[in-house]
Amino acid sequence: MKISNIIFIISFILDGILTNYLPYMISDLSLFTPLLSITSLILIYPLLKKDKKKFYIYAFIAGIIYDLFYTNLLFFNGFAFLFLAFLITKIYQLFGSGYIKILFNILIIIIAYELLTVLILILFNLVPVTLNKVFYKITHSILLNLIYGEIVYFILTKIPKKYLKVPLN
Repeated sequence: MKISNIIFIISFILDGILTNYLPYMISDLSLFTPLLSITSLILIYPLLKKDKKKFYIYAFIAGIIYDLFYTNLLFFNGFAFLFLAFLITKIYQLFGSGYIKILFNILIIIIAYELLTVLILILFNLVPVTLNKVFYKITHSILLNLIYGEIVYFILTKIPKKYLKVPLN
């Protein structure tokens, strides 16, 4: 199985496990809101960057699967992940890859996803949103995802080149 698939499957499963065991509602004391599937998109981009069309398809399908298992908004995350995939490719073109750059990419993409979600909530008036709630959600999403990104990036750097087939840097 390809490494990119393994990373996404593990991230997807951890998203489900962590959302069941970590409190993540407003007024809870948790500092962790998992968006590991989105973080995995950032981490697998260097593995798929030679075929951007495949990466976009991968992101869209990952978003649809995320919707089917974790939300009731069919196709919302499919298109959100597709938008994030486009943003990821542009950020990688501007900044490249490397340890610090990957962490910076995670920071930007998590903020973009949270702001996109808030924009949709405001646009369709689904849930009342305040600036405090937006700031809370962004700050509590970043910490866990940066830690996860660091761990997976470290593991990817330890995988022999014959299995990885592309350089991470």
